[in-house]
Amino acid sequence: MRTIHGFLRLVRWKNLAIILVAQVLIWYCVLLPLETGYGLDIFLDSLHFGIFCLSTTLIAAAGYIINDYFDIRIDLRNRPEKVIIGRIIKQRWAIFWHSLFNLAALLMAAYLVFRIGHWWLLLIPVGTTLLLWVYSTHLKRMFISGNVTVAVLTALSLYIITYEPSLYPYFNFSTLININGHSTLNPFLVVTIYAFFAFMLTWIREIVKDMEDFKGDAEEGCITMPIKIGLRRTTLFTIVLAALTCIPIVAAACKLWMHGWKVLAGYISVFLFLPLVYFIARINARHTTAHYEAMSKWLKWLMLAGIMTLPLYYFLH
Repeated sequence: MRTIHGFLRLVRWKNLAIILVAQVLIWYCVLLPLETGYGLDIFLDSLHFGIFCLSTTLIAAAGYIINDYFDIRIDLRNRPEKVIIGRIIKQRWAIFWHSLFNLAALLMAAYLVFRIGHWWLLLIPVGTTLLLWVYSTHLKRMFISGNVTVAVLTALSLYIITYEPSLYPYFNFSTLININGHSTLNPFLVVTIYAFFAFMLTWIREIVKDMEDFKGDAEEGCITMPIKIGLRRTTLFTIVLAALTCIPIVAAACKLWMHGWKVLAGYISVFLFLPLVYFIARINARHTTAHYEAMSKWLKWLMLAGIMTLPLYYFLH
């Protein structure tokens, strides 16, 4: 049981669950209604979507494993009680699982690409796998680039519609599209909005995590943002990013309210806007590891609250 528990912690099962829930909700609330309500013939039925989810989940899990593998020395300084590799799971087994997960994920992705017939799609999982390796070995220790890399990959995980060829004609930023004579919200635009939200919150959270690991990263010669420009300036930067994230949230809430979607507008205001305001107000309250850890968890819950707007929209609609 100790090994199983350690393995689940190693692959960050809670983070994987959030990614999986987001993908399922986008599929169920955005993609499936196009088939049941508008007659669109979609490729991502339950079988193919399940394969897609398993593939992306395995790639993410492999990324977490290799990240911890190369971070053993840093983690021993920052959070020794949470180190898994070398204490609960041997290093060679970590590499084994990393390789097995990536191989299985790429084979599943190749099957989907074969069925779709657009081989360029295989560049997405292959590129993601390679980028996660480069992130773990180099980018994570560099100024800004490591944080942005994780944010981009998180946002990319929501674009399940890239594997839905029936939507390719609608890949634009029009608010409404016409499917078989019916007007509906553009699914590409909807997913892009959620991807932007995921990108910004992940970017902020990665910076906060660097602030949390400030001492250990400095001892290992990393050049993260807190090390390069200091904790206070880094805190100011996260406040600016959070403020920028608030702008489209307020705009969306106001627009929904004016069009009669008061329940959804209220949810966005209470569970997205106000928590972000709280983060802005509290992030500079202390400069301790415990405080930054608490703020990081707060942002994770905020991500989950953002995802839950999808079923709310679906049932209200």
